Order: sequence, then structure tokens, then C-alpha cells
Amino acid sequence: MNKIKIFFPDGNSREYDEGITALKIAESISSRLANDALAAEIDSVVKDLSTPLTKDSVVKFLTFDDDKGKHVYWHSTSHLMAHAVQAIYPEAKFGVGPAIESGFYYDIDINSSLTEDDLKKIEDRMMELSKENSSFIREELPKEKAMDFFGQKKDNYKTEIISEIPDGDIISIYKEGSFTDLCTGPHLPSAGKIKYVKLLNISGSYWRGDEHNKQLQRIYGISFPKKKMLEDYLVFLEEAKKRDHRKLGKQLDLFSTHEEAGSGLIYWHPKGARVRLEIENFWRKAHLDNGYDVVYSPHMGKSWLWETSGHLGFYKESMYSSMKVDEQDYYIKPMNCPFHIMIYKTHLRSYRDLPLRWAELGTVYRYEKSGTLHGLLRVRGFTQDDAHIFCSHEQVDSEIEEVIRFCIYMLNSFGFKDMNFYLSTKPEGAVGEDALWEKATNSLRNALEKRGLSYNVDEGGGAFYGPKIDIKIKDALNREWQLSTIQFDWNMSERFDLNYIGEDGKEHRPFMIHRALLGSLERFFGVLIEHYGGAFPVWLAPVQVAVIPVSQNFVDYAKQVVNNLKSEDIRAQIDERNEKIGYKIRDWETNKVPYMLIIGEKEVNSGGVSVRQHKKGDLGALSLSDFLSKIKDEIKNKL
Repeated sequence: MNKIKIFFPDGNSREYDEGITALKIAESISSRLANDALAAEIDSVVKDLSTPLTKDSVVKFLTFDDDKGKHVYWHSTSHLMAHAVQAIYPEAKFGVGPAIESGFYYDIDINSSLTEDDLKKIEDRMMELSKENSSFIREELPKEKAMDFFGQKKDNYKTEIISEIPDGDIISIYKEGSFTDLCTGPHLPSAGKIKYVKLLNISGSYWRGDEHNKQLQRIYGISFPKKKMLEDYLVFLEEAKKRDHRKLGKQLDLFSTHEEAGSGLIYWHPKGARVRLEIENFWRKAHLDNGYDVVYSPHMGKSWLWETSGHLGFYKESMYSSMKVDEQDYYIKPMNCPFHIMIYKTHLRSYRDLPLRWAELGTVYRYEKSGTLHGLLRVRGFTQDDAHIFCSHEQVDSEIEEVIRFCIYMLNSFGFKDMNFYLSTKPEGAVGEDALWEKATNSLRNALEKRGLSYNVDEGGGAFYGPKIDIKIKDALNREWQLSTIQFDWNMSERFDLNYIGEDGKEHRPFMIHRALLGSLERFFGVLIEHYGGAFPVWLAPVQVAVIPVSQNFVDYAKQVVNNLKSEDIRAQIDERNEKIGYKIRDWETNKVPYMLIIGEKEVNSGGVSVRQHKKGDLGALSLSDFLSKIKDEIKNKL
């Protein structure tokens, strides 16, 4: 029998008989690895452990400690859930059931509306099926047989998916006990590896996200191999619910949405707008201080602009319909970049002009399906923290390095210290010469390495027009949020025929760098709310100080204190309600105001204030000047 060589991530290698399965390889290394392994990454492709190896390969075994291992675990659990649903509701038809960032879901069409009690029944049936420990068995079928199989089951959702697969392609199905599902895999070796499951909630979901299609019931769930993992996750969920920006937005009177006036559009209330104003003021000053110029651009443009940019070719499904202006088609802008390009083209540029760094808080509009809208985090109209850098080829490396430094500074200023970096490389079907891709990718890689930043490589994850760096921050609950992107683009320079006169007197194409540091103000605000649980740092808080007179006898002095604070640019508000002092303190604590100044007879006589801090309670008596020094120092240092 022929021998093949298997290489492992630690640099070691072993020889095996051709045709050996990934599971047998794991068993040859250790029984513990064979027990913990969920799937195998073979030459960078995740496969079932039952996969036979027929050539020299690089093999990495995936466990629940790996993100890809979790994905396989959760995807297999979604299939087990569908099996349980079919056992309880034989008439059930199934849409799609993928693993997601945390857990899984399955879209289901059944005759009854599911309740929380039904979820418990499904959970119990899943555990019964898990104990049966049936194997996940992959089979491959021609398209015709796959259509016939699911057609006999009258599963119109699966047959619709199969009908769109090119003729001649092999289609894979997975069997687990009496349940068979259409799936590309991979899956766990058997259902017995699924130990602890919690079905979390039910929501409505239109088939394929199209509101014109039938609404299915989507069941979300999570699963773990250890009980402690599930218990910890449920505690995490409770904390996440408390921090939900939609709940806090209403409680703290920050923003609202109105279905009757338009889905996915944000109404900023005075308190939310105050936070936004502080973000914008800091953003503008930081950009001006770091070598950027601020520009403003229109909200719409002629169709020519979007035809030239390529948006009408590549992005039209996310753009709103055109409108007629002077018999010309105009479109509301989904991006700011073509407008910045038009500004660039107003002059003949020289190498001496470069780099040009132009930043804009530009409001754009993109169509998102109604089922994907989510508070501030997924909207249809948003203000993008946007900038474009036009530079020469020689300036690329230093510009990228500077953007990374500036990005880290901006995120740190808002309290985000922990972040991960991702380098996304050339995808299939990309435009541009290989030499340009190599130079651009190396510039991104070198900038990360010069700053001593560790990063993950997302092979093929770049845009069709250039590689990029994505920066994801971690919040107080250790959740990752995608905010910042640094994106190369030579496609626009070509499309709009951008040039500059080089030192040699000849025309050259500038490199164009798109970059967003905060992402959009809406999404960033949502992340801030959840990160801080609504208790913003003093410099961002919409009301920084609540001044509370103990009784009406002390209102005049309280007003003097408020006026003194406001004269020092402190956002202060007096509470003149005819309520007990305890009630007022509890109410302001609920509203998460950073400081309360209690005013009674002692404070009037001394000319001072009694200070309470959110979550910390009574700090004692201070002179007003000492309190001002304290709070101004915190604002200056963004505490």
C-alpha cells in the first residue's frame, strides 16, 4: 500500500497508509486527541474526521477550543435540533440551519406557533437523540436524485436550494439516525458529542430574508461539551440582556426607531444627540490635529457617478431606487468615496500635494432587508466615519502605518484597549495586477509588523478591488465588534482616471486608501452603550452632574451651583421635583448620571457640595472648586 506523509502544525510529520481517515490519525497520536477532536482542517479546508487522506497533506485537528471547531459543533447541533423537531412535528419543513457567531439557528415551517414550553420539549428530545449516539454520515448524490429525495419529502425549501445548484454538481446530504438533511458539512463524528444544549428563543424570519416570502419560525440555540461552559454562558447572556442598547436606549431616553415612519432609521433624542455631539467634536479635532482636512459632500448624485464608480454594477441591490431630477436619474449615496474623488479631480495634482487626507462624517443610505435590521447596529441610514487618502506609491507604507496608529489612538480614547487585527488578502475574481496586490498586501503586513501587532490572515477575504485590515475591538463582556477598516483601492483611481504629476514630470496613478475608524456613528454608539452598560464615562455622559436640593428651601443655592458648573462647560441639571431625596437619588442612579451633588443646609452654610458618584455612593463633602477640579480632570483625561 502506498504511503503518504502527514504534516502537523507543530512542525512534526508522520507517514501513514494511503486512505487512512483523519480520526485514525488522531487515534495514533493520543486517545485524548481522538476524544477531543471534532473535525480536521486538511490543507486549510475543514473536513469530517471520517475523511480519508489520499495524498501528502497538512492536518490540524479542531477541538472546541478552536473557532472552527465550535462552528462544526454548533452546526451539528442545529441538525440534531431539526431531527428533534421532526420527531415531535412530523409535518415540519426546514429552511437553513447554520452555525453563527455564538451558537446556531434553524428556520422551520410547521403548523403551530412554538412557545417557550415547546423549546423545552425539543431540548429534551435532543438529549434523548444524543444518547443514541448516531453517526453523522455523509453521502453524495447527483442533482436529480437529490431533487427526487427531497421532493418525495415535499420539502420545498430544500428543493428550491437544490434547483439553483448548477447541473452536474455533486450534492451532499448528511444522515443522523432517522434524519437526513441537505448540507455541505462538515459535521461531528456522532451526535453523542453534543452534551449540553439550551434553546434560547424563537423569532420570525422570512424565507431567504425576503418579506414577500413565507415567514418561518427561527429557533436560536447554543451547545457545549461541558456543563460549566453552558452555565457560564447563561450568566453572560443575562449580563448582555442588561446591556442591550435597545433596552438602555429607551430607558435612558437616548434614541428611538419608528416603523410607521420608516424602518432602520434612527431618531436621536437630546441625550443621545449630546453624546453624538461629543463624539463628533472629538473626532473633528483629532482629525485636524493628525493631518486630515474635513470635507462635506452631497447626499445624492447623478447615475453617471455610480455607473463610473461601479456601484450600479456591483452594489445596486443595496442602493435605493433612482429619482428624476431635470430628466436625469439621481441616486441617494450609499458611499462617500466617489464625491471625494470628484473633489480630487478639481485640480491637476502634483506629487508635492500628496498625501491628501480627506475625512467626512458623511450620511449614507443602504437598503438592508427588514429581517436584518437591529437597533443601532444594523440600519438603513447612517453617518459614516469616513476618510480617503490619496498618496503616491512611495508613501503607501508610511501612510498605512500612520492610519493604524491613529486608529488605535481613537479607539483607546473611547475606552477600547483590547483589539484584534485581521489581514484580508486577494480573493478570486479580483481586479488589478498581481504586482499591485502584492505591494498593497505587503504594505498592510509591514505596517502591522512594524507596530509589533499580532494579526490573523483571512486568505481570500479582501474586496475584489484591494486587500484590507479589519480591526475588531473587545467590549466589557469580551465580545468582538467590527469597527475599523483600512482598505486599498486602485479600482476607483482607474475608473475615474485619477492622476498626479510625479517628480519625473509624468502622470502617475495615485493609490487610494479608504479608512473608517469608528465605522458608523450609529453602530459605534450602540457598541458604546453596551460596552459601558449605559454608564458613559464623564466626558461622554449626556448629563454629567445632577444637582439635587434636599428640599425647596435650598433650590436657590442649587441653581447657583448649576450656573457655576455650566459656566465651566459642565453639563449639569437641577432636580426641582417635589419628591423625597431618597427617591431622587435612586432615580438618578437608574439614569446612570456620573455625579450627584446633594444640597442641604450644611452645604448652603459651607458653600460646598455633598458628592455622590454612580455605583460608588457617597464621596463626602467637597468645596465646589475642588469638585470642579476633580471632574474637569476626569473630562480632560477621558475617564
